[in-house]
Amino acid sequence: MAKPNSRKRTNDRSSHANKKSAGPTDPSAPIWLWGTHAVEAALASPQRKILELKATPNAIRRMRLERADEIDQKQLSRMLPDSAVHQGVAVKVKPLAPIDLDALIEQRPAGVVVLDQLSDPHNLGAVIRSAAAFGIKAFIAQTRHTPPVNGPAAKAAVGAAERVTECRVVNIARALDALADAGFDVIGLDGGGDYRSIDDCVAGQGPVALVMGAEGAGLRPAVAKACTELAKIPMMAGMESLNLSNAAAISFYELAKARLGL
Repeated sequence: MAKPNSRKRTNDRSSHANKKSAGPTDPSAPIWLWGTHAVEAALASPQRKILELKATPNAIRRMRLERADEIDQKQLSRMLPDSAVHQGVAVKVKPLAPIDLDALIEQRPAGVVVLDQLSDPHNLGAVIRSAAAFGIKAFIAQTRHTPPVNGPAAKAAVGAAERVTECRVVNIARALDALADAGFDVIGLDGGGDYRSIDDCVAGQGPVALVMGAEGAGLRPAVAKACTELAKIPMMAGMESLNLSNAAAISFYELAKARLGL
């Protein structure tokens, strides 16, 4: 079995002001979420502070909205980014505050995913959706190199953004050290080596952190070194990799199967 190099421990959202920009520069500023599932999930979440709700007459009837401000389709489209598939409804909310790493470790969720410099908000949303489907309770990402869970990510998550806890850290490698010190199996996904599959790596019953690299680049060397083990998704000869969100879904399923007997 091939393993990574030995680990070295260390001690160590706004309203839509610019139509071309889908996300805020201030992470605490209000944001717009859109699409039926994302809006319904936000309205049902006791953790969300709802600031405004706008919907077309058709959406109001379809979703049985009682307190929405009525707006026509074209007006709503002009309020939101060009790429927003809003389905006639949008809600302005305060972002959910991320949990800090110490608090997440104290909760000891059975499974978390660590995202090393993921850059596409649609991929982030797809990962969150798969995480919710397979019991992954939280995602950990960098404060500066991963997009916020705003409109595009929440739309892609299809309501799951309300169910998967967000944790932001400055340094991924140091966060992995902290997780390993707390008893997590820290398993990095790497398609380039001769590694075991995920279910073979999950031997015990302790919590697991699955670590996934950026689209295209994969795990950075320092991040791979901080993992306690590296794993791969077996594929047919001639195929080297999968889209990040697809790889995440398969990985979450393998972890759930190993733990829950799926």
